[in-house]
Amino acid sequence: MYAAVVHAFGESPRYELLPDPAPGDGEVVVDVLAAGLHPLVRAVAAGTHYTSGDRLPLVPGYDGVGRLESGEAVYFSGLVPPHGSMAERAAAPRSSLIPLPDGLDPVTTAALVNPMISAWMALYERAELQAGGAVLILGATGNAGRAAAQLALLRGAQKVVAAGRNAEALRELSGMGVHQTVSLDASDEEVAVSLGEVAGDVDAVIDYLWGHPAEVALAAVAGARPDPAQPLRWVAVGSMAGPSIALPSDVLRRINLDICGSGAGSAVPDRVDASLRSLISLLPAAEVRTEAIAVPLAEVHQAWNRNLATGQRLVFCPDLIASGTPV
Repeated sequence: MYAAVVHAFGESPRYELLPDPAPGDGEVVVDVLAAGLHPLVRAVAAGTHYTSGDRLPLVPGYDGVGRLESGEAVYFSGLVPPHGSMAERAAAPRSSLIPLPDGLDPVTTAALVNPMISAWMALYERAELQAGGAVLILGATGNAGRAAAQLALLRGAQKVVAAGRNAEALRELSGMGVHQTVSLDASDEEVAVSLGEVAGDVDAVIDYLWGHPAEVALAAVAGARPDPAQPLRWVAVGSMAGPSIALPSDVLRRINLDICGSGAGSAVPDRVDASLRSLISLLPAAEVRTEAIAVPLAEVHQAWNRNLATGQRLVFCPDLIASGTPV
């Protein structure tokens, strides 16, 4: 079979012939229709993710949409380096297979599910946000933050505050129904005032940035709580702005604050599976905006580092030829 193959961490994959995968216990071979290029996938291929390991060469790709021998289309996930989904065929955990509902496009599904399930786990498993609750998305102008904002709206949040640097993306989020936006492209003082005015009463913060923006936001939100005893769950999902923060100990005593993370290490497998099934069942009727860009897998080397606009995601398709016409 043909696959995307990474020979050295940090290098773009090459399109090469590999032996077909041999399924292990509890695995099934799927014919891959589409596999998304998510930040997680990039990080694993770069050797910078905590799941990268040291086994090379590797086939990138954590999840995808495929077809079983029976002809049924399924979403699959849970592939572990060095075995990935960016190949003509993949050996996927049988327990991860979720039938695709009617009306779901494989390319869009491959682009959406990873950022949406990350948002789902942060919002509803870690932050335990309830319908009618209020949430601040810190880093909402990236693809993952945008997904979190849309999901919170879809599931009935009473207030969604989106904070980010990209002014155009913030305007788009307002058009999607986000209740308040805050530009982080301002001085610390201006950001703190804005966040204090609109996010002081939130129940949860989903933080894709960490670093200095999190320090500013935490001080602003903590200082603006109308009721210090109101629970605030701060969920660290990413670290786009820095790997660490300075955390004054008094903030932990001044307000009712819990800080936790959301990622592979904190995920309970049974809850991930249940959440994935709930999410995929919602997608056919959901108005979630994304621009999935289908690219032939044969062009993986050239396309890997393509610059994308907010809301866009590359999806590699083994059965797409260079002209963009399905085989």
